[in-house]
Amino acid sequence: MPALRRFLAEAFGTFWLVFCGCGCALIAASFGAPGHEIGVGLLGVSLAFGLSVLTMAYAIGNVSGAHLNPAVTIGLAVARRFPVRDVAPYIVAQLIGAALAAFVLSQIMAGNPAFDAASSRFAANGYDAYSPAHYSMMAAFACEAVMTGFFVFVILGATDKRAPAGFAPIAIGLCLTLIHLVSIPVTNTSVNPARSTGPALIAGASAIHQLWLFWAAPILGAIVAGILYPAIAGHGEENAGEQGALETAGLAARGD
Repeated sequence: MPALRRFLAEAFGTFWLVFCGCGCALIAASFGAPGHEIGVGLLGVSLAFGLSVLTMAYAIGNVSGAHLNPAVTIGLAVARRFPVRDVAPYIVAQLIGAALAAFVLSQIMAGNPAFDAASSRFAANGYDAYSPAHYSMMAAFACEAVMTGFFVFVILGATDKRAPAGFAPIAIGLCLTLIHLVSIPVTNTSVNPARSTGPALIAGASAIHQLWLFWAAPILGAIVAGILYPAIAGHGEENAGEQGALETAGLAARGD
């Protein structure tokens, strides 16, 4: 697969993730007259992020692997599932896609005279005063690192060649939905440095000032997952041999 097509696929897919996930938070989570608001709420936003990943995993997974997330790319490289030489170009492509999605969303939101990007923070991630429930910096860091670690661990397991074929996007999309259901009140949920960077560029200084955490914590979690998954699950060839030996032993015990 030509490299340019893979990089374009990553930009395209990350655009979709940020556009749908952050767009749902900005446009559809809550709207209407005060006291009569309607919208999809936390559950809807969680599903929007999960479904955006699920749909793109099926659409471009065969082209680029549908990482859509610098932390995922780094975690896969640590686990030796992805070439290190492609890490930087993938991250650049993901950031371009996220920034373009945030820009398009800003143009759409500009059509609403009541909307103010700075006061809304444009679905940006944050901690302390900028956490939806005012969680501390340490709580936010722990949440983002742990959630990203488990997300990358699930990705590694679901895409393992020993896993059932064709179901990885479903497991990955549902995992991201679950992560949002738990962590939106803490940080507005990142687990993805590109997703954090795009809206922060529109939200302005307050979001950009806190952006470091939404790079450091997800990358730390991804690195731990990239080390931990092979340690727990082993490698395909190794486990396949062990399984074969167990089956042989079982046949011998039954006298087959």
